[in-house]
Amino acid sequence: MYGLIGRMLAVPGKREELLAVMQQGSVVMPGCLSYVLARDPASEDAIWITEVWDSKENHAASLQIPEVRETIDRAMPLIASFAEHFETEPVGGIGI
Repeated sequence: MYGLIGRMLAVPGKREELLAVMQQGSVVMPGCLSYVLARDPASEDAIWITEVWDSKENHAASLQIPEVRETIDRAMPLIASFAEHFETEPVGGIGI
């Protein structure tokens, strides 16, 4: 399995709008076992994205899905920066 955990900073005051765009653009993606968006309670502009995929290749392929591309295009003006990014190797747990 392949996992990603990332912290993103929204343009100040745009976190809820960014979360709405990302939620609206969430579609079924081949190989995606889990995709979770979360507010960071320690920062009014930060969000966390946690993903679990069956493979790194399916994650890369997902970036070419038309709905995903459209969501990225809509979200980019709302993103101030990509703060942290971690790759993981999930081994199991509830929900995967």
